[in-house]
Amino acid sequence: MVANPVAALSPAARRYAMVILAIVYMFNFVDRQILAILLPAIRDQFQVSDTYLGFLSGTAFAIFYVTMGIPIARYADRCNRRNLIAGAVALWSAMTALSGMAANIWHLTLARIGVGIGEAGCSPPAHSMIADYYPPEKRSTAMGFYTLGISAGIMLAYLAGGWVAQNIGWREAFFIVGVPGLLLALVVRFTLVEPQRGSSEERQDSGVQPDLLEVVSFLRSRRSFIHMALAAGLSSFVGYSVISFLPSFMVRSFDMEIALLGRWLGLIIGIAGGLGFFFGGYIADYLGRAGQRKSLTFIALAVLGTCILYVLMFLAKTSTMTLLLFIIPAATSNVYLAPVLAQTQSLVSLRMRAVASALMLLIINIVGLALGPWITGSISDLLQPHFANESMRYALLMVSTVVLPWAAWHFYCAGLRIDADLARATDND
Repeated sequence: MVANPVAALSPAARRYAMVILAIVYMFNFVDRQILAILLPAIRDQFQVSDTYLGFLSGTAFAIFYVTMGIPIARYADRCNRRNLIAGAVALWSAMTALSGMAANIWHLTLARIGVGIGEAGCSPPAHSMIADYYPPEKRSTAMGFYTLGISAGIMLAYLAGGWVAQNIGWREAFFIVGVPGLLLALVVRFTLVEPQRGSSEERQDSGVQPDLLEVVSFLRSRRSFIHMALAAGLSSFVGYSVISFLPSFMVRSFDMEIALLGRWLGLIIGIAGGLGFFFGGYIADYLGRAGQRKSLTFIALAVLGTCILYVLMFLAKTSTMTLLLFIIPAATSNVYLAPVLAQTQSLVSLRMRAVASALMLLIINIVGLALGPWITGSISDLLQPHFANESMRYALLMVSTVVLPWAAWHFYCAGLRIDADLARATDND
C-alpha cells in the first residue's frame, strides 16, 4: 500500500483530494437519486403502487447498501482505500447505465440493487481518508465540503433527469448519468494519494485491526454514538422520504410539468441544500471549540425548525408557495450530517474508522433509506381512498411532524455525553 504522510502533502494536494472525493460523492447521489425524478414515468410504464415505488427507491437499494457496507469497511480499514473507492465508482456507474435497459420492474429492481452494492464502497473509506487528511478541529468543515456532493448530485439528478425524462425518455436518463462515472473511476485510481493513517492527529497506528465485535462493543459503550446514530437515522427517514416523493407530490397535487419541476427542485436542493451541508459542518467546528455539546444542541434546534417549516410547506395551497417554503428547510434539514460523520471518526481508534462509518451509515440507511420512502409510500396508499391525489401531501406531513421532534431529542441527548466520549477515543490505538 502506498502511504504518504499528510505532512508531506501540500495544502493544494489536500484540497485536490477533497474536490475529487466530493465529486465522487456527487456522482454517488446523481446515480442514487436520479430515480426520484423518474418515478412518475416509471409508475406509468410499469403500473406499480406507491408502496413498491418506495421499496424500489429506498428499501431495495438500502438493504444491499448496508449489508455490503460492513465487509467493505473491514477491508478499507486494512487495505488501500483509494483503490477501493475507484472500483466502487466503476461498479455503481455501470449498474446505473444498465437500469436504462430494464425490460420490467424486476429488472430495474435488480439493477438498483447493483447500484447499492457499488455505492457501499464509497463513504466509509472516504470518511477514513478525510480523517487522515484533516485534524479533528477542521474535520466537520471538511466533511461539510465532502457532503456538498449530496446536494450537487441531487441537483444534477433533478435537472438532467427531469429534462431528459420529458424530452427523450427515462431510460436515456440512466445512460447519461451512469457512463461518465466510469471515467471518474480512473481519475480516482491514478490521481488520489492514499494518506497515512493517524497522521492528521500525530496518533501512532499500531497496525492491528480490531475485530467487528470489538468495534461494535466499543461504540455501544459510547452513548453519544448511539444517540447520534438514531437521530441521524430519523432525520434521514424524513429526508429520504421528502427527496423521493416530493416530485410525485408536486405532480399530483399541482399538476406541475416534470422538466420545470426538476429545474426548480434541482436549484433549491443544489444551492440551499449545499449551504446546509457546508455551514452545518462549519458552524459545528466553530461551536465545538468550547465543547461539542453546543454543536449538537444547535443541530437539535435546527431539526425542530425544519419540522415547523415542513408543516407550512406541505399545507401550502399553490406550487409557488410550496417551492418558496422549501428553500429554508432544504438547508436546515442537512446541517446534521457533516458533524455526525466527523464525530464518528473522532470517537474511535484509527483502525476502527471505516467500520465505525459503515455502522453509522448502516443505521442511517436502514432507518432512513430502507424504511423512510417505503413507509411513506405505504401511508400514501392507505390515505389514497380518502384523499385521492392529495394522499402524498398528507403522508409527507404526517411523517415530518412525528419523526423530526423525535430526532431532535436524540441529538440533544447525544450532546450531553459527547465530550466525555471523545476523551476516550484513543483507548484502542
